[in-house]
Amino acid sequence: MKLLFRFSCLLLILGLSFTACKKAPKGVDSKTTTATNAAATANANDKMFNITGGQLQWTGTKVGGQHSGIVKVKGGDISASNGQVSAGTVMIDMSSITVTDLKAGDGKEDLEGHLKNEDFFNTAAHPTATFKVTSASGSGTSMSIVGDLTIKGITKSITIPANVAMAGDKISVVTPSFKINRTDWDVKYGSGLIGTAADKIIHDEIGLVLSLSGQAK
Repeated sequence: MKLLFRFSCLLLILGLSFTACKKAPKGVDSKTTTATNAAATANANDKMFNITGGQLQWTGTKVGGQHSGIVKVKGGDISASNGQVSAGTVMIDMSSITVTDLKAGDGKEDLEGHLKNEDFFNTAAHPTATFKVTSASGSGTSMSIVGDLTIKGITKSITIPANVAMAGDKISVVTPSFKINRTDWDVKYGSGLIGTAADKIIHDEIGLVLSLSGQAK
């Protein structure tokens, strides 16, 4: 009887552990739709900013764990006034993908190389991703920005929340965590969509946080 009880407890623990390990990243759903292919234009009274710094923090999860890292922003521009973005383009350096939860020699280099090859983002053929604002609403800490996100030559429209702060000739744009489904951009390695074994699945959703800083032109 004791043996049966212990075995039941073990099954319960394993079941709870498996459930916990298979959760996708947290974040706001980015509401991915067909690309609009119509970039927004700046308002007459907007101030124009060059993007001088920024990064995209990412979190990917799988059955049994997760990894996280950053991708550098390589440039772009923002048009804004009174804490409200009206237009802009963000260029992301996909060849700068790094893994931050692993140390050198502990699989870090292998994972970074894998993320850059044809299984994932194929950065040799597609070194730059772009986000072009197509519309925006709200201001300050409650902005909603719609834009066309291009990865691997595939463009989809996404909607993301953003916090915008302006001070003199400087601007800061930071998003809360949001999620995209990588398969919408033909990144399908390890996805259940291609028949990956249940215990090897990498979740389709990627958690992202975008932060930008800019200087007035």
